[in-house]
Amino acid sequence: MALQNIGAGNKDDAFYRYKMPKMITKIEGRGNGIKTNIVNMVDIAKALGRSASYTTKYFGCELGAQSKFDEKTGTSHVNGAHDTGKLAALLENFIKKFVQCYGCGNPETEIIITKSQMINLKCAACGFISEVDMRDKLTTFILKNPPEAKKGSKDKKAMRRAEKERLKEGEAADEEQKKLKKDTLRKKGSSSNLKDLAKASSKKKSIHSDEDQSPPGSLAENNEVAVAADDSDDEIQWQTDTSALAAQQKIKEQLNSVTASMVMLSTEEEKPKSANSPPESAEKPKVNGNATDVSSGSAHHYQINEINKCIKEGPPACQFKSFLQSLSGTRQEVLDALFEALFEGVAKGFAKEVAKKKKYLAAAVMEEGSQPLLLNAIESFCGKASPEAIKEVALVLKALYDNDLLEEEFILEWYKRGVNGGNKGAQIWKNAKPFVEWLQNAESESESE
Repeated sequence: MALQNIGAGNKDDAFYRYKMPKMITKIEGRGNGIKTNIVNMVDIAKALGRSASYTTKYFGCELGAQSKFDEKTGTSHVNGAHDTGKLAALLENFIKKFVQCYGCGNPETEIIITKSQMINLKCAACGFISEVDMRDKLTTFILKNPPEAKKGSKDKKAMRRAEKERLKEGEAADEEQKKLKKDTLRKKGSSSNLKDLAKASSKKKSIHSDEDQSPPGSLAENNEVAVAADDSDDEIQWQTDTSALAAQQKIKEQLNSVTASMVMLSTEEEKPKSANSPPESAEKPKVNGNATDVSSGSAHHYQINEINKCIKEGPPACQFKSFLQSLSGTRQEVLDALFEALFEGVAKGFAKEVAKKKKYLAAAVMEEGSQPLLLNAIESFCGKASPEAIKEVALVLKALYDNDLLEEEFILEWYKRGVNGGNKGAQIWKNAKPFVEWLQNAESESESE
């Protein structure tokens, strides 16, 4: 495609770096239905940094003819038969009014609409702000159809990352406070248990004191008094063992055989079982009368069933996050089970389902280091999904990226590892390639800006 310099004043400059395609037109129809098709209007508008609907509308305003730009097909039509040279001259006027900086003539400008509904051009080269003549007919169309705001700017990304870091620091502080509270409660509980144990031993001792004591005036009592008188020395230090084990032994010695078998003392706290842990029957299925370990497949299905039950109950995001943390298994296994539970059997409309159920995925990736695990879960799911679902991988990544669940650095690293890995011939990498290229182009454009 032949290129030319942007702006009539720069046409003789061989080293001018701002270029656009030469206009190509085509006459279509006949009679009253004749019209001119600007074939490469989209490419020209992209080189100028403007919407193709602006240039098409400008031609219609200047020629006094109806004009239409179709967003879906990218076709630009102006009613009537018009010469290419005439349309090219009108395009030069459009560039002078709505593209080039009024200060330095650089075409790298951005349209800004002020609060007072005035149109300005901000130059990226010299910083000059040009005021567009509001008497032109096209200005009304621009005010009604303002340019789209650029997505994915570095400032917004930096603000999002800073906000996420602040949230993580706050969660870490909350966890530390919870641990301190638990430690203090455990210390209080252990001291109270020792006190209760000592009280129980004293009560039992008083109950059975009649059985253990010798009759008054007996030989044993006289011997004990004599031994106490002989052993009353200052150098001897008497100590009492107050440990739980000693108290237990003391009670067993004091109680008879029937009562001792009924008293149960535990020196260790029993660990509470999780409400979401699988039952013993599910953990140890019997094969031919013998207990066997659970296979990875049965554990995976159990996780999927538990996640489906929780989703039906509809808990808030904070509770759903704690529920996922309570599930047994690694974080990767839990994320794989979550993705399969949410999108099992999905074919067409995979990306729409991801956008609908983003709140569950958001709860799963709130912890640091969860984004690579989510990408691995997508890869694992696509290995089992239907071809129709795999076709929408790029749209799925785009939906997660737009909702701040995935960042470009993790997506690019994941794609690079997959393409260079052992499974580089998989269909998922071919379908994800357009979105990855879009990310790379957007990143290079933001760096150049």
